[in-house]
Amino acid sequence: MKVCKLLAFALTLVMALSSSTMCLAAMQGDVDQATAVLQRFQEIPEKSIPPAVLRQAKGLAIITVTKAAFIVSARGGTGVVVARVGKGWSGPSAIGTGGAGFGFQIGAQVTEFVIILNTPDAVKAFSQGGNVSLGADLSVAAGPVGREASADILPMAAVYTYSRSQGLFAGVSLEGTVLVSRDDTNREFYGRQVTPSDILSGKVKPPKGAQSLLKVLSRY
Repeated sequence: MKVCKLLAFALTLVMALSSSTMCLAAMQGDVDQATAVLQRFQEIPEKSIPPAVLRQAKGLAIITVTKAAFIVSARGGTGVVVARVGKGWSGPSAIGTGGAGFGFQIGAQVTEFVIILNTPDAVKAFSQGGNVSLGADLSVAAGPVGREASADILPMAAVYTYSRSQGLFAGVSLEGTVLVSRDDTNREFYGRQVTPSDILSGKVKPPKGAQSLLKVLSRY
């Protein structure tokens, strides 16, 4: 009986976490969070994303994931993806992730991820809407770390991934992670129906709420 109650509690946790992070998070909050994440990732140059990697990037996805566990673990997160257009950057398009697994850990953890889109095909995958599976749709690898990384090194994967959790920074593999487009959130942020393709191609003018993020991105 106790086991059933624990499983019921854990399943409720999975549903609540996914629902709250995927459906209720405001786009403006995600944009502001993405801006702060990029700034935090650059606070320690010796252990940050190399400037050369950022300068060569065709796009970026920034997402904050909350993971909670009590027999059954659950994770959910929201964020944005942007693409390089001309001499600048596109407006942000909303993305999210979620999932569940079994384990015996108890607690919660928040992790910030920056995903470097190294190729036009990587940007195209996010432009089509729907789901993007890292490792299946796109090759993925933990990104190189440190300011001394050579600008002459060709990307080893379509996507580089980085994480920051509890103050610790590292390149990390996110193979198997599925990211989904949040079309309703985009519609609310832009004030009309827009597609990820329109946003990431630069056809849609970024709202005022995206200017702080674009200012940080303008350094690259």
